[in-house]
Amino acid sequence: MTLSTYGPRTPSTPLSPGAGQAPTSPAPQGARAPLQTPAAVVMVRPHFFTPNPQTLVDNGFMTVPPGDPDEVARAAYREVTAMARRLQDEGVRVHLFEDLERRTPDSVFPNNWFTTHPDGSLALYPMRASVRRLERRADIVHELCRHYEISRTRDYSLWEEIDCFLEGTGVMVLDHVHRIAYVCRSGRADPQLVELFCLDHGYRPVLFDATDRQGVPIYHTNVMMSVGQRVAIVALETVRDEDQRRRLVEELEGSGRTVLAITAEQVREFAGNALEVWAGDHPALVISARGWRSLRRRQRRQLEAVHAVLPVEVPTIEHAGGSARCMLAGIHAPSRD
Repeated sequence: MTLSTYGPRTPSTPLSPGAGQAPTSPAPQGARAPLQTPAAVVMVRPHFFTPNPQTLVDNGFMTVPPGDPDEVARAAYREVTAMARRLQDEGVRVHLFEDLERRTPDSVFPNNWFTTHPDGSLALYPMRASVRRLERRADIVHELCRHYEISRTRDYSLWEEIDCFLEGTGVMVLDHVHRIAYVCRSGRADPQLVELFCLDHGYRPVLFDATDRQGVPIYHTNVMMSVGQRVAIVALETVRDEDQRRRLVEELEGSGRTVLAITAEQVREFAGNALEVWAGDHPALVISARGWRSLRRRQRRQLEAVHAVLPVEVPTIEHAGGSARCMLAGIHAPSRD
């Protein structure tokens, strides 16, 4: 596998010190994870975190963090560390990589530049902000190949040369069971590339338009939508077109899921930016504490009825316009271990 376009990066490290060890927690024990729900995730711990000015142009969720930049970076480091340990303690396998680069302010969101799939394929994606292209890392790909059955690589990153972008599971919320790719249109999701991805991986695209209260397109589908085994969280009111909204509900309910509707205001609080993971022998929903607090009691009960809930405190990271789900690249490739 040739990744010569990716610059040299610092070595990855495990959650606990251990020279030369792969950056993973022990493999989860218990029942086998269902297809939709990853039992392992990749996380990146930045040492010089800061919101990315290049992405401000179309990410309306970004805010300026108060305080000294060095303290902001230290706070982000602590939040990633605590979240990784929380997931590991709950039984999720965590691959944690360090980022000592100052040039990659959004590296804490690895789900945008790669995905892995049950057929053993690994996909690399074209990123809209030029500085984000530096996040693609050979050492992460190498470790994934060590621990998972990766048989082929589909590299879409060359599409950056003609300004076509597809930012991974930021723009695509994938139903791995029914092979559906849900995508809200934005400058980060080229329709032609969506079609190509779906052809290559055997998915069917469902495209729609979603906007915030000001009518601005939502930059990533995964901030307004999350699809688990039994429940789909979706901000239906951000889909203004009635036909698109009706089709979205029909697709989700047709796949056997209950639709949990959230509001545009709850989207602003990152309630839609959640990921269902496999915590040893049961499903668990990872969501930021801020997003969880924004939900009504009825909504919380509906989620707690189908899986455990793992709220995590990531307020510093959220200044960059993403939250808990954006910090997790779920691993769906078969494990070698």
